[in-house]
Parts: sequence; structure tokens; C-alpha cells
Amino acid sequence: MNDTLIKTLAFGALAGMRSLAAPTLLSHFLSENEHSPLQNTPLKFLGNSTVALVLKGLAASEMLGDKVPGVPDRIELPSLIMRSGSGALAGAAVYMMNNRKAAEGAAIGAAAAIAATYGSFYLRKTLCEKTSLADPIYGALEDALVIASGIKAAQI
Repeated sequence: MNDTLIKTLAFGALAGMRSLAAPTLLSHFLSENEHSPLQNTPLKFLGNSTVALVLKGLAASEMLGDKVPGVPDRIELPSLIMRSGSGALAGAAVYMMNNRKAAEGAAIGAAAAIAATYGSFYLRKTLCEKTSLADPIYGALEDALVIASGIKAAQI
């Protein structure tokens, strides 16, 4: 597999676990780069420092909201659509940064996001049922995994 595909799958999976993680991490790293590889594309806004800051705030809110009882499951349609769209955005951005077709990256990112949405949902649900740890603990562990994996994926 090539690095572009691996990075796209990784960011798509991150979007499936936390809907705003992928665009937030991409925007963070792009905004630190003086010459964003998306500078002359429709996705140039991802390299804007204000956009990066707003996305960080929204992503932090999402991580906190994940721990609140009664929040709808990530596999419910509105959330699934958001995660798929986030994966598509991240996939398109990664492909565009590597001079490849945005539509191909978007399709791969969206598919990875949907797969990771279901996979992470059922893994967390099973862990909660089979162990004595509370769901918010698994949520916090998932947050840590998303952040660490996203930092690593950005470096590929």
C-alpha cells in the first residue's frame, strides 16, 4: 500500500471514532505549514489558523459530549452522516495534497469512516458489557487513541 492510501484510511478511521478528529488534526498541521499543500485548492480553508482553532474547540466539545449519558449512538443516521462526511473531507484533502483525485480520496475516507464508526461502536459496547469499567473510561481511552493515532498519521 502507498502512503497516501494508508494516511487516507487512517484519517477516515479517526473520523469514524470522533467525527471532528480528522479535519481538526489535518487543519492543525496544515495551519502550522507556511506553504500549505492545499493553498491553491478549494480545501485551502483547512490551512487557516482560525479554522484550526475553531475545529479544536469543536473537537474538544465532541470529546466531552461523548461522555454524557443519553447522547445518541454514533451509528444513528445523523452522526453516521457527519462521520462519513468528515472522512470524505479528510480523504479528499490527503489525496489533493498528494496530487491525486479528490473524489477517490473522499470515497476511501468516507468508507473508512463508516467502517470505523461501526467497529469502534461495537468494540466499546462489548468492552462495557464484558468488563467492570464504566463507559466514560472507555471513551477517554478512545479519545487518547484518536489523538495519538492522528498525530502519527499526520507524520506518515
